[in-house]
Amino acid sequence: MIRGAHSAAAVVVLAMTMIDGVAQSPPRPAATMTFFVTSTGRGFGADLGGLAGADAHCQQLASTVGAGRHMWRAYLSAPSSADSPAVNARDRIGRGPWINAQGIQIAANVEELHSERVNLTRDTALTEAGAQVAPTRHDILTGSNPDGTLYTRGDATCGGWTSLSEGRAMLGHHNRSGGGQGDSWNSAHLSRGCSQAALRASLGDGLLYCFAAD
Repeated sequence: MIRGAHSAAAVVVLAMTMIDGVAQSPPRPAATMTFFVTSTGRGFGADLGGLAGADAHCQQLASTVGAGRHMWRAYLSAPSSADSPAVNARDRIGRGPWINAQGIQIAANVEELHSERVNLTRDTALTEAGAQVAPTRHDILTGSNPDGTLYTRGDATCGGWTSLSEGRAMLGHHNRSGGGQGDSWNSAHLSRGCSQAALRASLGDGLLYCFAAD
């Protein structure tokens, strides 16, 4: 009887441990997720490998949480080149709606995304894993005006997202905080430079907004 009691107690302890472990596991992103802020940058400042490299970064991070079935695009504008015309961020992210990892809708469509009705705050601009982005990393690369078009008063895309040194980038604030234009999620201010150190100097880390464009 004693041996049986010990066995039963062991089963109870094991079950409680398993339940506790499940309770402490981080929540999986919502199956409906179509928007996130990257948890990490590529590590090369604003040199993203161009738009293709930025899109691949979004796709890779989405795949790590089981959302790779979508066609992910980085919210970035870019100047014209010998191979392609200028690109507006708003034109490359699909039609919406966009939903974060907790199942909360950010915007129903492109127009709402670029209006005062957009639901982007510190609490809703979450990473692919559903985590909040620290306020010390609130600068997000965009190269865009508030309406989602290419910023054209000088290059603000670090040479079409290929420069690790020269140039500057237009940044948005994921937490809509910072004063002045700092309340803009996609066009708050210019960076101090294009290197990782320059981006971090103004509370950034080379992070991106990613949208499911399919």
